[in-house]
Amino acid sequence: MLYLSEILIQNHDIETFEDLLGVVTQRAQGGEIFFRIDVKPQFADTPPNWEDRLEGAFVGVNSVTR
Repeated sequence: MLYLSEILIQNHDIETFEDLLGVVTQRAQGGEIFFRIDVKPQFADTPPNWEDRLEGAFVGVNSVTR
């Protein structure tokens, strides 16, 4: 299981929500099957639909509405 908090702890260089989406996409391609959103990302550019966007990045949805 992949936890969002784990991604944030392991990747201190993430500075924006868009950077986070890229890391989530990369980790999903590494064979992770389940993704748990256990914290809210505290970036200035975190959009209102942040949970949908993260889930979309994990499952490979490229055209998630912003």
